[in-house]
Amino acid sequence: MKFSFPFLKCFSSSSVTLEGSQIPYGGQISQHFTVYSYNELKAATHGFRASNKIGEGGFGSVYKGKLQNGIFVAVKVLSVELESMRGEREFVSEIAALSDIKHENLVNLRGCCVDGANRLLVYDYMENNSLSQTFLGGEKNRSKFTWKLRKEISIGIAKGLSYLHEEVSPHVVHRDIKASNILLDEDFTPKIADFGLARLFSENTSHISTRVAGTLGYLSPEYAISGHLTRKSDVYSFGVVLLEIVSGSPVVAFDITRGEHFLVNKAWEMYNSDQLLELVDPVLDRDFSSDEAVRFLKVGLLCVQENASLRPKMSMVIKMLSSNGATIVDEMKITQPGIVADLMDVKIGRKHSSQSFFSKASTSMSPGSPFQTGRRK
Repeated sequence: MKFSFPFLKCFSSSSVTLEGSQIPYGGQISQHFTVYSYNELKAATHGFRASNKIGEGGFGSVYKGKLQNGIFVAVKVLSVELESMRGEREFVSEIAALSDIKHENLVNLRGCCVDGANRLLVYDYMENNSLSQTFLGGEKNRSKFTWKLRKEISIGIAKGLSYLHEEVSPHVVHRDIKASNILLDEDFTPKIADFGLARLFSENTSHISTRVAGTLGYLSPEYAISGHLTRKSDVYSFGVVLLEIVSGSPVVAFDITRGEHFLVNKAWEMYNSDQLLELVDPVLDRDFSSDEAVRFLKVGLLCVQENASLRPKMSMVIKMLSSNGATIVDEMKITQPGIVADLMDVKIGRKHSSQSFFSKASTSMSPGSPFQTGRRK
């Protein structure tokens, strides 16, 4: 089966209005949306030159480009395999999720291009890479992130997710929230990115059944086991990211004594032994409010509870992370977290294997961001 896009053609003109044009998966375009020509984007990226490549993943590559008006952009070139529709679905999902919404904490989709088998998406360029590239990976990186900045980034991500889950219609579930999909602009404002796996929820939809996709370590257990996707699946992933930001620790680590262990389990163990403060990133050198840092870690644990119904909505998360959120957190009971530690735990459709799931789990250009300024090593 081949999707058709009668409303998308490549023009060299600056912008067109695609008023009310229908796209698959129930999305609509109802705003001014720039439709670029292939040659225009080829020129902007110097012929998609290797030195302009800033990211690479399962569905294609991303290039830094400069448009004729002098604006820098990130151009995602999707690899489309028409027989399997690989890449095509991601192209449609990104347009469906982002073409008609704007928020300070979401990456801005400027436009697209359809030219034969070519599918290209154009975004604002992010000067400070992704959270995984800029923040994680060493004390030197993490030392640049003060407690104040970590707080602002955490709350910004929560606001972006709350907007997707509760304010836009249809609601949007991202399905792959993780550090490499959080971009940072020149002011380190976080932007949720890479909506290639996103799904749209109508107002009265509690869940949808879908092929499991995401990234191990961030994947909610109930979704992995049942294939039932809800907004609480994103809440779980956010909880993992929050634990990362406060602790500076990797989601999955390995050492000789413990073997492979997960940050979620480590946080739970330290919470139960009343040592949660020791989980806070040591590079902060105690330059933070102890009560506030512990509260943020508790919010992370509330978000990753095994029982999805006990996880807070993202609007409640924002309240708990705010300056007057201590009372709310103190009144909430934290229960055991859930975790998917093995691919064998993941529900796999008859046409999929654990290997194919892992391939999908890596599609969001892990470990780096698709819009990062630094190149993958």
